[in-house]
Amino acid sequence: MKKYVIDIFMIMLGSLLFALAVNLFVIPNDLGEGGVTGLTIIAYYLFGWSPSIVSFAMNAALLIVGYKFLNRQTTIYTIIAVSFHSLFLHLTESWSISSDEIIVNTIFGGVFAGVGIGLIIRVGGTTAGSTILARITNKYLGWSISYGLLFFDLIVAFSSYFIIGAEALMLTIVMLYVGTKVMEFVIEGVNPKKAVTIISKKPGDIAGQVTAYMNRGVTVLSGHGYYTKEQKEILYIVISKQEVVKLKKIVKEIDKDAFIAIHDVRDVFGEGFIELAKS
Repeated sequence: MKKYVIDIFMIMLGSLLFALAVNLFVIPNDLGEGGVTGLTIIAYYLFGWSPSIVSFAMNAALLIVGYKFLNRQTTIYTIIAVSFHSLFLHLTESWSISSDEIIVNTIFGGVFAGVGIGLIIRVGGTTAGSTILARITNKYLGWSISYGLLFFDLIVAFSSYFIIGAEALMLTIVMLYVGTKVMEFVIEGVNPKKAVTIISKKPGDIAGQVTAYMNRGVTVLSGHGYYTKEQKEILYIVISKQEVVKLKKIVKEIDKDAFIAIHDVRDVFGEGFIELAKS
């Protein structure tokens, strides 16, 4: 029960920050946005339609179409996120901030949107719209949610060129990129690491060098080739991003024909990283 209360609070906070990004930084500076929010802003610029109402209507329609790609909890969380986002868009409609620095506004618009959407996605929700499409590409194409979202957002952003002009469009792209990087940081956590799988003819030598010179533990897994049935020892190592170059150098010096697969992981706990009790 406590987890659900915290999740809903995070969704509310994320929805508020996303709404503030629109009302404090995007609309006052005649910028565009991506996804459904971008379409609602275009409708506001052209017809003066309320972003809160248009956003709720369009997201509700997309949620009805795409709900089958979401599980039950994600669907519920998305409904909550869409409702609160529309509510906060309405409540903060008259809010303003005293700043004429367009670059600063652009950056902070991206930061607010990135943190807001990131918080919602991190607890398992979505903001509907292009986020549903991003989850579909994540599921079937393996794209990260943040970059899938950027792809669909850019499509909408470029369509606003004829309304906001070239300079505002370029600033919008900068804002979307900032938002994507911030969102990625929020979703992946403050402890991103790399998991490395190594298949080599000299696993013992590599493991010894990694242990001696990188002070990292190495897990040895047993496997075999499907066609050759040859038994092999597979090395599994978790390291920081900064240690990837050093590990590659060690492997290259010992076995230049080794197979290496590097995976993104996050929130690594245990010896040599963060204590589990601190999570």
